[in-house]
Order: sequence, then structure tokens, then C-alpha cells
Amino acid sequence: MHRMMSKSYQLFNAFNILFMCLLGLAMFLPFLNVIAQSFSSSEAVTSGKVTFWPVDATTINYRYVFSDTSIWRAFAVSVFITVAGTLINLVATATLAYPVSREEYVGRKLIMLMVLITMIFSAPLIPNFLLMKNLHLMNTPWAMILPGAISAFNFFVMHSFFKQLPAEVIDSARIDGCGEVRILMKMVVPLSKPVMASLGIFYAVGHWNAYMNALYYIDQPKWWPLQVLLKKMFETDDLSIDPGASQFSELAFTSPEGIKMATIVIATLPIILLYPFLQKHFVKGLTLGAVKS
Repeated sequence: MHRMMSKSYQLFNAFNILFMCLLGLAMFLPFLNVIAQSFSSSEAVTSGKVTFWPVDATTINYRYVFSDTSIWRAFAVSVFITVAGTLINLVATATLAYPVSREEYVGRKLIMLMVLITMIFSAPLIPNFLLMKNLHLMNTPWAMILPGAISAFNFFVMHSFFKQLPAEVIDSARIDGCGEVRILMKMVVPLSKPVMASLGIFYAVGHWNAYMNALYYIDQPKWWPLQVLLKKMFETDDLSIDPGASQFSELAFTSPEGIKMATIVIATLPIILLYPFLQKHFVKGLTLGAVKS
């Protein structure tokens, strides 16, 4: 009986490993194809010769992208939205999650119920648009940051983490004369680095990849984030740099598809490079924050 169970477990384990490998390849190979196209010549890309390795390898697509001021401007807007938005998200989420995680605060159940309602029901687009207009946030990067200052899901994760912190530590700080803001900033936040890193990744990835709010609230190209500019590039084959200019005469042989693929790689790299530095905090934060006490 034990031998049969052992064989069944080994078979299941082998099937699970095979399935995960196939799933990983299904996610990795399309990105590998994008990288290969970004380093391939115009003729190879347009004729469909590129699979997972560059054909007639060249860096001309990246030279075109690095010479395009509109892409650098959109990149700067995305960086600002991601950095400022993530900081605002973490501060707002922590300042709301901390008080409702302590038993002594009155009205915390009502606040949690209100947050839960926003998680189930969301406001329609037109009221949100009118709100942004009346607050004079149209055509500003704040229209992409402030509406989602607190995520209900991330709030409950952080609330669960804060609830596990020892009450004795907080009570001793109060006895020593620390105020609630000081307790939060000097004690609670330093003890919460894992969950902060985890939610920081969630918020940062959301800000970096978001473009719907920019489509709704921004009609000035100078405030377009990188994802919106990339969407516009896929809608048209027009390129912002004049290929007839003398300094870009060699770049006249680029293809719109190669430019798009190079831009996709540049838009994806920052998040990919950031994740390894926060991986250990990411896993620990999800494990601890998801435990219900």
C-alpha cells in the first residue's frame, strides 16, 4: 500500500514538474520572440523569419528608440507615476490599516466594512471623470495616482500583517510617551518591511503597466506614460523621428515592428530588474500577510 502511494506521488510530482515547465515556457517564449525581433533587421522582421533568435542581428531599433525624445519623455512620466504613486499608496494604506488593526480603536469595523464595499462595488466611469474634472486633475499625472491611493485587497493584506504584531510592544511604546504617528513610523513600519516590499511590488507594477486612466483623463501627449505611447505606436506605424534627417539616415531602414518590439523590451526591463532585489521580502510578506489571526 505504501509502495503504491509512493509511486502515485512520484507520478503526480513528475506530472506537476512537466506542467510547470510547459507553463513557464508558454510565458517565456513569447517574450524571447519579442527580444529576438528587437535585435533583428527590418527585412527579417517583416518577412516573419524571426523566431527565438535574432536574424541579421542589429541594434538599429534600439538606437532609434534611444533617439526618440517622446519615448524618453513617456519613460520619465512612467517613472514619476510609479515612484510617487507607490510611495503614496504605501503611506495611505499603512495609515489606514494600522488603526483598524488595533482592538482599542472605536469604529474600526465600520471602516473595514466601507473598504470591503469598495472592493465589491466600484464607481462608474462618468462619475470618476467628473470628479477628476472638478478637482482640476485632468491632464496631470496625479489623475493616475490619487484615484487608486488605497487598494482594498492590499489594505486587507497589510491589516492582517499589522494585526499579528505583538500588542505588548505597542503598549510599552505608549507607556514611554510615544504618540500613534511615532509608533507607526518608528516601530510598526520597520517591523513590516516584508509586507511593505510585497505590496510595493504590487503597487509599482500596477502603476507601471496602467494606461486606462491615462486614456480617460489625459489628452496631452506630453503627459502620456510609456504604456499609452506604446499603445499609440501599435495603432499606427508613424514614427516620431524623421528618418530623412542626416543624423538618422541609417535609421531609415528600420521597421515599425522592430521599433515596437524594442520599446516593449525597454518598458518591461525596469520591473524585471527590480524584482530580484525584493524577492525574499515578497515571498515572506505574502506568507505572513495572508495568515488570518
